[in-house]
Amino acid sequence: MIAPNAPNASTGKGPSPLAQGHRGQDQVDPLAALRAPGDPPWDVYLTGTVFLDIIFTGLDSAPVRGTESWARGMGSSPGGVANMATALARLGLRTSLAAAFGDDHYGEYCWDALETGEGIDLSPSRTVPGWHSPVTVSMAYEGERTMVSHGHEPPPEEPAPDHPPYARAAVASLTPGKRAPWIAQAASRGTRVFADVGWDDTGAWDLAGLADLEHCEAFLPNAEEAMRYTGAQCPRAAARALTEHVPVAVVTLGAEGAYAVDRRTGETAEVPAIAVEALDPTGAGDVFVAGFVTGTLAGWPLADRLAFAGLTAALSVQEFGGSLSAPGWSEIGAWWRRVQSVEGQDPQALTRYAFLEALAPVEEPSRPWPLRRAVPTIGFGRSG
Repeated sequence: MIAPNAPNASTGKGPSPLAQGHRGQDQVDPLAALRAPGDPPWDVYLTGTVFLDIIFTGLDSAPVRGTESWARGMGSSPGGVANMATALARLGLRTSLAAAFGDDHYGEYCWDALETGEGIDLSPSRTVPGWHSPVTVSMAYEGERTMVSHGHEPPPEEPAPDHPPYARAAVASLTPGKRAPWIAQAASRGTRVFADVGWDDTGAWDLAGLADLEHCEAFLPNAEEAMRYTGAQCPRAAARALTEHVPVAVVTLGAEGAYAVDRRTGETAEVPAIAVEALDPTGAGDVFVAGFVTGTLAGWPLADRLAFAGLTAALSVQEFGGSLSAPGWSEIGAWWRRVQSVEGQDPQALTRYAFLEALAPVEEPSRPWPLRRAVPTIGFGRSG
């Protein structure tokens, strides 16, 4: 097992999505060797609902009814589909997002954080006059979180275009019993679709209800979801059963790591989780998917893709918030340099992540990692 000594840049208020020059400082393009004239303008496209997330941190215990709890820290960031979009962008992928934004201050803040702060393309997105931005308040304590959300009915024409931008890949969240026309449209143009799924509130757990799965290259459920959909008694058997419906099945196993099967190549891979102190698991699933998409587009072997996805997720749970905690290449590089220097480190475990050596940027003495992001507070201007 890799020693957990990943750097933790946590402060009382957490890092910010409005990092000045964050993308430029990482200076890693995982697809640089593959880019050619005529390529799609975007590496990844996705669509969904953007929330404003307000995260209270530093709570010693769960709030108690009838009492007032004071948090030692607070952060604000775009949430919902923005968690995934931010994770992809910070890994160096050219990311395009279609979403509706309210015309209130929350919507303006989220738009600026994503477009200016993260370099995400919002040309398919739009601002909806008179629509209140959805909000989630998250309280993090004891390695878990409790959330309260509020939102009005989304606009009926909320962006999910039938003709999405041309991209190498797309990330879709499948809804039981419903088709999203844009998924078939994207797949027909050669876009590689990666899908996850939420809990089936209907209780049917019928794979036939995930009609858009036929257009997907990879499906990434957690262990419980995979077993319920397939009826398998263990997650690994569930992953194998899922490959009858989709070429690549990846099942996350929580503290055990992840297991994947590629029907086309015959590859299977299982990578254990990295043991870390989890402060907040919000967005970790999105970061895992973003890591797997990155490795897939870069053409890495299945085991490397799993290891990278697990690493990025492990780094994210050491910070608070969803998009706030998504790691970039500077954090990945810092972790890789740090774990190699740990006395008594398992050489075999290090070998599992040796592919990072050619990717991780070299730390500069004048700019130690991890790079702290500015404190996020709505209403403060950006200095500098």
